[in-house]
Amino acid sequence: MSAGVSARVLSIDELKRLIGQEVGVSSWYRVDQARIDRFADVTEDHQFIHVDAEQASRTPFGGTIAHGFLTLSLLSAMGQEAQPSVAGAQMGINYGFDRIRFLHPVKAGQKVRGRFALARVIDERPGEVDLHWQATIEIDGEKRPALKADWLNRFYLAQDGERQTAC
Repeated sequence: MSAGVSARVLSIDELKRLIGQEVGVSSWYRVDQARIDRFADVTEDHQFIHVDAEQASRTPFGGTIAHGFLTLSLLSAMGQEAQPSVAGAQMGINYGFDRIRFLHPVKAGQKVRGRFALARVIDERPGEVDLHWQATIEIDGEKRPALKADWLNRFYLAQDGERQTAC
């Protein structure tokens, strides 16, 4: 599937039929030095490999690289773009991760995109459903991905008589 899949609104039963399949791919996001610098300021992580091009050029990376957490944080935007909406959802939240692995650095100026395969759909209790995603962030032109993560989203569904929206 391609970017824009989030325009689709799927029921829980439709989502369950997609388990084990890639459901969406985001567009490319450029991770330039300005983005890295802003992230460093927000998180107060100014380690030289992220913000000092001259010093970072003498490392095995050959230049500055994005923070792993910056790359991870892009999953939210990528998922919003590439994952389908859940029919009847009042709201959705980031419920956490079961596993995250940073596999390859993202060099300043590279582009990344997210791929999302639906691993599990769990009816937690009436009105709550968890979607478990196998998320991969690819780097344009690299064989190895930047990261792989098992990502959990929880959705709160409208009960009878409540206003329904899609998240």
